[in-house]
Amino acid sequence: MDADLAALAAAHGVATWYEDWHSERRDVSPATVTAVLGLLGVDARTPGGVARELAAVRRARRQRRLPGTVVVRHGRTYPLAAPATIVTEDGGRRTVTGMVPADLPLGWHRMSCAGQEATLVVVPTALPEPPQTWGWMLQLYALHSAASWGMGDLGDLATFVRDVAHGAGLVLLNPLHAPTPTLPVPESPYFPSSRRFANPLYLRIADTPEYARADDALRSRIDALRPAAAGDGLIDYSAVWRAKHAALELLWPLADAVDVDADPGLADFATFCAQAERHGPDWRQWPAELRRPDTPEVAAARADLRDRVAFHVWLQRLLDAQLGAAGAAARAAGMPVGIVHDLAVGIDPGGADAWLLQDVLAEGVHAGAPPDAFNQLGQDWGLAAWRPDRLVETGYAAYRDMLRRIFQHAGGLRVDHVAGLWRLWWVPPGMGPAEGTYVRYDPDAMLGILALEAHRAGAVVVGEDLGTVLPEVTEGLARMNMLGSAVLWFTRDRDDPDGGYLPAGRYPRNALASVSTHDLPTAAGFLRGEQVRVRAELGLLTGPVAQEERQAAEDRARLLAALRAEGLITPESSPEQIVEALHAFLARTPCRLVTASLYDVLGELKQPNLPGTTREYPNWRMPLAASLEQIRADPRIRRVAEVLGAPRPTDEQPRPADEQARSTDEQEGVPR
Repeated sequence: MDADLAALAAAHGVATWYEDWHSERRDVSPATVTAVLGLLGVDARTPGGVARELAAVRRARRQRRLPGTVVVRHGRTYPLAAPATIVTEDGGRRTVTGMVPADLPLGWHRMSCAGQEATLVVVPTALPEPPQTWGWMLQLYALHSAASWGMGDLGDLATFVRDVAHGAGLVLLNPLHAPTPTLPVPESPYFPSSRRFANPLYLRIADTPEYARADDALRSRIDALRPAAAGDGLIDYSAVWRAKHAALELLWPLADAVDVDADPGLADFATFCAQAERHGPDWRQWPAELRRPDTPEVAAARADLRDRVAFHVWLQRLLDAQLGAAGAAARAAGMPVGIVHDLAVGIDPGGADAWLLQDVLAEGVHAGAPPDAFNQLGQDWGLAAWRPDRLVETGYAAYRDMLRRIFQHAGGLRVDHVAGLWRLWWVPPGMGPAEGTYVRYDPDAMLGILALEAHRAGAVVVGEDLGTVLPEVTEGLARMNMLGSAVLWFTRDRDDPDGGYLPAGRYPRNALASVSTHDLPTAAGFLRGEQVRVRAELGLLTGPVAQEERQAAEDRARLLAALRAEGLITPESSPEQIVEALHAFLARTPCRLVTASLYDVLGELKQPNLPGTTREYPNWRMPLAASLEQIRADPRIRRVAEVLGAPRPTDEQPRPADEQARSTDEQEGVPR
């Protein structure tokens, strides 16, 4: 690659090469680098353009211009080229010379220096150490009870916390982000319209104040809307939304007055929803004058649709109340962490956040992952991506506000593909996923702001750092007292030439441990080789079926050997006893958090999501076989709770990040 183009790319955080899953160097094509630079507003199409842009970079460095955002760790200083005035978040004013002082309080401040304005963010050096506890992993949609309508809801969550959790310290959920409220409803929780607001499909209609004050006749009409179970036994999200939407429309006249203007961000989201009802779910297909949220035509449409805007504000207020009730139930149960939400890695580029935040998103880019052992053509997740330069220019306001809204109801946050806070694989428009490249973000800002908002909420943070990730990711999480992820299937002993499982006592302290994840085989599925059978049936295997079956059998034998080495099973142990032993194994690890999935404990064969499939497999649509009432009475739930709730090792200190066992089986960029 031309040296000047490479230098320009480096200046803007665009990778010109990367290490693949074999740890071999892969060069990125000049065409990709040029395209990605263009998406960052940098013209590199000609040698003259490259020269001009490089000159601008060098000129800015000589001028020592203040960036749009300065992030400083609490207790640290930051050098300044001239005297500055700092206005703190509480309105205080200070004049400083030479450097930003070390005694500024945590928070969001403003700074003026040499005629320039900047956002000054003072972030924690670290979060408090997370408590050592255990909990449950729930795909909330998969719960179902006598009171829920076709899928699990927030009423089911509150019931689970109160009556089923058996002393757990946390409940980890799938993302509850909002889809666009039109039909058909998308099924994946990892492809949301908005990460700032919640999904009204999770509302419990009977728990709303409006239902409580409805008369008997209206309640009967609403109760009759409850959807019948689908003939194929799968969750029909569109049928659920049709039923709940109809019920909510009947209850809407009973709602108290809605102050649409009290929360401008919510009003903007509700405006999108109202326009989507009229013009369709993808704003890129709307009339041209409505494709930006700040046009006079949108203002006129908002006034015209004021009742519909108020309706969607009301839905989010109902969700706030029911999320708050679930959180209150967790606090009443004495959970030291409580409800842990899941942050998807990106958003639908045609959805609400992409419309409202388009000035800080890279137009046309899809986030994804480079080729790896499982996806040799690379992955295009179809998700919109932040522009790092625009985040800096705008004081990270959109990122901050997203986190702040999620933490309103979260005792913790799991960050999907947490490596994306350091770098993200961009696929330019018109190119295939293997033709992308990495774009770097400022991890001090991304991680620091996450820590600041978590600190203010008193929440813990868990990063999904499975696969081949940069060492700085694991080190950064550990430094901030944020947890990584340790999945039993992938946590292997690097010193074992046969690829055996890491002994429980050598697990990392700084992690949330689990048997599996939603993208991987369940415990029962792993023990029976279900992952091979279903992939063979769908034609997804890259090698001969017999070879895959042999490898799965060897892997299963290694796992059983690890359990026998811990004295947890015998050759006569039943599958149910083996599943219990898997959780007893996790309970022996020093990991701060250990979790159990209902899929594993209840013996479910099918995993919730099969990466690499769309309609071939019923991703995200499978309810649990047992109802919530049956789960409540199931002795397997109590036994696993007793295993995980027993006293666990606390004396092992965290080991250096480079000694921690990492997965060699799953590559960076977990497929969705």
